[in-house]
Amino acid sequence: MALKAKPIWGCAETPHFHVGVPDLGKRCRFGLDLRSLNKWECRCVSALAQNHRAITPVEDEKPYTRDVESSEATEGSQNSESTGFHKDLSLLPKPLSAMELSYSPDDGPKVRVAYQGIPGAYSEAAAQKAYPKCEPVPCDQFEAAFKAVELWLVDKAVLPIENSVGGSIHRNYDLLLRHRLHIVGEVQLVINHCLLGLSGVRKEEVKRVLSHPQALAQCEMTLSNLGIIRVSADDTAGAAQMIASIGERDTGAVASAQAAEIYGLDILAEKIQDDSDNITRFLILAREPIIAGTDRPYKTSIVFTLEEGPGVLFKALAVFALRDINLTKIESRPQRKRPLRVVDDSNKGSAKYFDYLFYIDF
Repeated sequence: MALKAKPIWGCAETPHFHVGVPDLGKRCRFGLDLRSLNKWECRCVSALAQNHRAITPVEDEKPYTRDVESSEATEGSQNSESTGFHKDLSLLPKPLSAMELSYSPDDGPKVRVAYQGIPGAYSEAAAQKAYPKCEPVPCDQFEAAFKAVELWLVDKAVLPIENSVGGSIHRNYDLLLRHRLHIVGEVQLVINHCLLGLSGVRKEEVKRVLSHPQALAQCEMTLSNLGIIRVSADDTAGAAQMIASIGERDTGAVASAQAAEIYGLDILAEKIQDDSDNITRFLILAREPIIAGTDRPYKTSIVFTLEEGPGVLFKALAVFALRDINLTKIESRPQRKRPLRVVDDSNKGSAKYFDYLFYIDF
């Protein structure tokens, strides 16, 4: 019986982790001496591990203020008051698309950080929490954020990986294996959903709301008590922008307080999520790894597959237990290239079951 590991190497320091991805075409040795167990061995096929030092502490979301970059921007804001916008939307950065990525020269010393969504998204707030002086770069999809880092259009990407209420963001687990980036940190952000509406609208006037499906699910009880119809949108900030654009008084959005400020909306109700402890964990990705030191504990993440046999997963996890290593997360994802395995049974034919990748944080 053999454990086939595809670790994702790395290590991290506050406020970000450090992680490296070795050449996936080469074999590498697992970080632990798994062969010390007599009855089985580990063969590392490729690596995907993340190690990080202390994690950025969780703090309540702070009110977001955006500097006016020029007198032109101020004029645009004033001229747009008649349409209900706080500022001219044409002044906001346009999200990058994975199909239209092109090189642009670096225009300053700031760290450029990609995130999925548009200005006012929670991911933008996470990027600014990780790098307070960064230049946030919006991307229309998670894939575009990965590619922006690979093509040197940005320095880092901050992407959600897990929410305390909604669970794992599986798309980003899959993209970690498809792209040769390194996890170099993580940041945790308290998510406070607000009910937003046009200026002067009362909460009781809102008949339907737009938002991302996860945001709507996290506010289900509040919205049900208000008798509000829920409509899915691509993201929370995009929903706020749409409400500001269409100008319908009976339609609101579930989004952040900073989205309300950017798009000139009123906050009709704050912290409307059903669970007050609503936290999203974001990964920080970069092209190059940062090597871990020995001055403090590090978090590490690996992903591996298992060969067929009874109790193989139990034996893989025993490697950590026998060394007093605490596991903090385990996630399984079906293998796309080989989703089904067939197990021959000597008695009555064969059985089929999914073949999985296992992601582990410790």
